[in-house]
Amino acid sequence: MSSTISSVILPGIIGLSFGALAASGVLTVLMAVGLMPRYAGRVHEAKHITLFENMIIWGTMSGTFISLFGVYVGNSGLGLLGNLTEIIYGVFSGIFVGTLALAIAEMLDAFPIFFRRLKLSGGLAWIILAVALGKMTGGFVYFYFKLYETVP
Repeated sequence: MSSTISSVILPGIIGLSFGALAASGVLTVLMAVGLMPRYAGRVHEAKHITLFENMIIWGTMSGTFISLFGVYVGNSGLGLLGNLTEIIYGVFSGIFVGTLALAIAEMLDAFPIFFRRLKLSGGLAWIILAVALGKMTGGFVYFYFKLYETVP
């Protein structure tokens, strides 16, 4: 019983907890860029915006759970069903990432207004350069020290 708790139940609880945290972060970002109201308005279903939010939450939690336990459908012996699942997942992921990128690009239009209100007339290029160098340094450290590998 003790091995079942430590090998199945505890990772399941941890996975759902981290999934809930990730889902709330993802939902916060999506609400901040206004993606959920845009989806609801595009399909003329504003009354079901809570359903859209719940689907995002459950999708993020499911992705965390699948990542934690390493459950893969595609090329796992399921044949055509696995391949169709991969295709459907790829199409919906592409739609989601594309609309998210467009929403973030529209949100970036607010930066010049924000900088004008802060009376930041110069130094914008240095701020952009600092952000880019920070991202580059973070990526270099991540891959150089192999931080993506999990500890056994």
